[in-house]
Amino acid sequence: MKLSDRKKKILQIVVDEYISNAQPVSSKSITQNYMRDVSSATVRSELAALEEMGYLSQLHTSSGRVPSIEAYKLYVSELMDKGKLTGKELTQIKTAFARQSGNMEEVVKNAAKVISELTDYTSIAVAAHDEDDVIEKISIFPFKEDTALLLIVTDRALIRDKFISIPTDMTEEQLESANRLVNRTFAGKRLGEAMAASLEAEEQFESYRTIFDRVIDAITDYVNDKSGGVVMAGEDKILNHPEYAEADKVKNFLSVVTSRDRIADMLTEDNDIEISIKIGGEDKNLPDDCSLVTATYSAGNVKLGTYGVIGPLRMDYQKVVSVLEGVGKILEDMVNKK
Repeated sequence: MKLSDRKKKILQIVVDEYISNAQPVSSKSITQNYMRDVSSATVRSELAALEEMGYLSQLHTSSGRVPSIEAYKLYVSELMDKGKLTGKELTQIKTAFARQSGNMEEVVKNAAKVISELTDYTSIAVAAHDEDDVIEKISIFPFKEDTALLLIVTDRALIRDKFISIPTDMTEEQLESANRLVNRTFAGKRLGEAMAASLEAEEQFESYRTIFDRVIDAITDYVNDKSGGVVMAGEDKILNHPEYAEADKVKNFLSVVTSRDRIADMLTEDNDIEISIKIGGEDKNLPDDCSLVTATYSAGNVKLGTYGVIGPLRMDYQKVVSVLEGVGKILEDMVNKK
């Protein structure tokens, strides 16, 4: 059933009020503060109709109404006003990026932190592990008799370090020779190309087959391991919201944010969507009493990562979306200027 404009307005008021105050909203509050030209009896009738349609519920017969999951879904898709960040908030975001603007991993960490600070919710992020990253340099350093340290630097300044096994009889000179051959073979190639390079490089790597295989393994692990790039900030902020006064709800929430695999799944599932809002059970990894808002950022057709905010159903969606959009715009500008 299509809602009338008045029903939509009343529903928007109820959701906005409940998000702000976490208290059931009464017809008296609506008429006194928002709709003085409408009688209280009319508002009560509209509230009852919205309740019957499944958009509102009433905890007690004498109490006001609270939004249902369906109300939040309609709110974010049709009713929510577009928010705008203050100059102070924009400066705070720019400052967070400026700290380590040359290293995308540090940018991800700082952005997650500022998103949590500005929204007062837990923020989660995952850096893009893209097969299109271009290898700039590979370095292999001797560590122990049968172990070397492998460093891979891509064009996004993402540095990956990993210990790899090497033949016990390999000399430092041989390791240096293998390192030069690795760079001649892989420098300038995309990660996806390097992963598929095993057959064409087989002959020239015959003497250093172990080194070649370990480099390929490290690149493959990096591209496939989405959870390795997960960053989180403000885990304790959920306790600032009255919904989580109950221990069971806190336990459910922590079961999500303490699992990097679940977070990676949530952030990469819809990473082609610029802004995604999932409410309640819309995501299999999300508790029914939580919502997740995510944004995937790109610059010059290159994905920079996905950021998200996880919090209660009574999330300030308007604020969260405006913060994520502001972060995306500033991040894109920063990368394009570089």
